[in-house]
Amino acid sequence: MSSADLSPLGKAVAYQSEYDPGLLFPIARQGKRDEIGVAAPLPFMGVDIWNAYELSWLNARGKPQVALASFDVPADSPHIVESKSFKLYLNSFNQTRIDGPDEVVRRLRHDVSQAVGAPVAVTLTLPERFAEQRLAELDGYCIDNLDIEVDTYQPQPGLLRCDEADAPVDEALVSNLLKSNCLVTGQPDWGSVQIRYVGAPINRESLLRYLISFREHNEFHEQCVERIFMDILRACRPLRLSVYARYTRRGGLDINPYRSNFSGPPPGNRRGARQ
Repeated sequence: MSSADLSPLGKAVAYQSEYDPGLLFPIARQGKRDEIGVAAPLPFMGVDIWNAYELSWLNARGKPQVALASFDVPADSPHIVESKSFKLYLNSFNQTRIDGPDEVVRRLRHDVSQAVGAPVAVTLTLPERFAEQRLAELDGYCIDNLDIEVDTYQPQPGLLRCDEADAPVDEALVSNLLKSNCLVTGQPDWGSVQIRYVGAPINRESLLRYLISFREHNEFHEQCVERIFMDILRACRPLRLSVYARYTRRGGLDINPYRSNFSGPPPGNRRGARQ
């Protein structure tokens, strides 16, 4: 199966401006899941929400068109798409004449679904609705102001502690201090993360130290969120758990993975201030 080392990530490439779905580079999820300890059946459900801010094509008369696009990639798809290849694919629309937004959506849905191996939902936002876009931060109690000392910058699930003698709580905790690095290039990936759970209270200082411990860790966004989910699930054994990360954009794309072990409304797709 395709390896990230074989993708265009971190390599000089010639940008194509004529439509080419072959530019999409799928990467199997299971290799990293084996490393993290995610076995079938998956202990979570979820979605990877991709937002594309640099989508353009030509109409039938050659006039440029622009739109925002969002993609909902199901967490149980066998593949993800390497992000630089996604950018190259979207750029291949730039000089392509397409007969209307509906055809753009059809191509995007078909091509990305083929690449990840599962149905992908695609939504276009056209310029007449740009003014409706709003910023919103993840809801929950922000733990970033805790006065802690930190000396660990690789993931350490042993940092996590729960107060198991206390009554279960239902809360959402948020941090804007999540940072990891690209698995291939080592470039920084910045994010905010929401931990929503029902169970024994998670010690907030230990959770913040744990999240900061990703700071020098190399892994794709989706893999980091699944690692966080599994580490908290094992260490604290909550009755319910969801992890939602909103990463800042790179190359006109942001990726926002969500994993949960209980059914409920899907996470919103409101852009954060840093996105």
